Amino acid sequence: LPEAVVLPYNANQVSQVVRIARRHNAPVTARGAGTGLSGGAIPCDGGVVIVTSRMNRILEVDAGNRIAVVEPGVINLDVTDAVSGHGLYYAPDPSSQNVCTIGGNVAENAGGPHCLRYGTTTNHVLGLEIVTPEGDLVWLGAKTPDPPGYDLTGLVVGSEGTLCIVTKVIVRLLSRPQSTVTLLAIFDEVDQASHAVSAIIGQGIVPAALEMMDRNTMRAVEEAVQAGYPPDAGAVLLIEVDGLEEETREQADSVRAVCEELGARELRIGFSAEDRERLWAGRKGALGALGRLAPSYYILDGVVPRSKLPAVLRGVYEACDSFGFQVANVFHAGDGNLHPNVMFDERVPGATQRVLDLGEVIMRLCVEAGGTITGEHGVGYEKRNYMSWIFSEDDLEVMAGVKLAFGATDAFNPGKMFPSSKGCGEVSSRMKAAIAKVGPDAYV
Repeated sequence: LPEAVVLPYNANQVSQVVRIARRHNAPVTARGAGTGLSGGAIPCDGGVVIVTSRMNRILEVDAGNRIAVVEPGVINLDVTDAVSGHGLYYAPDPSSQNVCTIGGNVAENAGGPHCLRYGTTTNHVLGLEIVTPEGDLVWLGAKTPDPPGYDLTGLVVGSEGTLCIVTKVIVRLLSRPQSTVTLLAIFDEVDQASHAVSAIIGQGIVPAALEMMDRNTMRAVEEAVQAGYPPDAGAVLLIEVDGLEEETREQADSVRAVCEELGARELRIGFSAEDRERLWAGRKGALGALGRLAPSYYILDGVVPRSKLPAVLRGVYEACDSFGFQVANVFHAGDGNLHPNVMFDERVPGATQRVLDLGEVIMRLCVEAGGTITGEHGVGYEKRNYMSWIFSEDDLEVMAGVKLAFGATDAFNPGKMFPSSKGCGEVSSRMKAAIAKVGPDAYV
């Protein structure tokens, strides 16, 4: 547990807290809404937690230049609500967008269903005001795209609060597309649906979203929200195309043809906002509905090449069967971002450890298929020891050197991202090696 929890109202107060914590050698962990799924905002080694929920102002909306300046505690969906009157929106749309904060999205480089076409948070952040480990307020990036110098903004996005604390964010806004079409393709088998994913993109179509749900997910969804998904189907694909009206109609026809060729038994198409909302209702309510399948579930986050989806999904089902757990898959199929949800009862002795062991097996399946250990949930505490599966010791030392360049060492969010065999407060061997190379006073 932390020694103190602070809820500042502005960047100057954050700066003061960091300076005080530095004087007392107390680590600082920033926290937004606490919706993260890798333990990134949980303090491992006590210290001070800075909760940014009161820093929730939208400071500026420049519709002409399609940007907004917001504080880190602003709710993701509130940005779109604030600019929708200008025909604009903020593209990153994680499942928790009605509660998660922009600061947390920056820390994790959050994505969402529509990141396939529009990119993750890093593609929509132009600049950041940050507090350094010394307590200084510094601006990175700018309101105009592509400022000269190093892309330090891009370095901070996805750094999981280990380099600095973000106190303001300049976000890029997009114009609403002229036309949007949503399709629901229904398949008897998961294999058919997963083959269709690569085939659609192989046609040169990059949908705005391409989501998959399997039978277990649909069963939970139908009990919860009655979205009209067929309970006997093996899987469905939810595909959305947008752009100019003629373009979207052509793309929708192409998607339909591909799905039918690969065995889709039925396709439903939504052209109106009401029809599209009905098709999306089940996907948006899926995670909440999974509680109907078991008292607890463990959501995983891995990425594989699209062409490997059929084989990896078979491996996921086989692994879950061998451990004796049911799994519900609902995920961003278009970019191979898997989210197996393992159903279990944490009240059963030993069940939680067995689920964690199963999670490691599934993550290894992803890596062995040429993928990686996270697509949008971050590394955090949960997967820090998996980093050595994909990065060499030299790679990790370079990353540790980045922390040194910021002066961070273990000042901010210790125990996250980097492998460690001991307690959260341990300075890893990578950090020690990096300090030895540059000298302990290089960042002071």
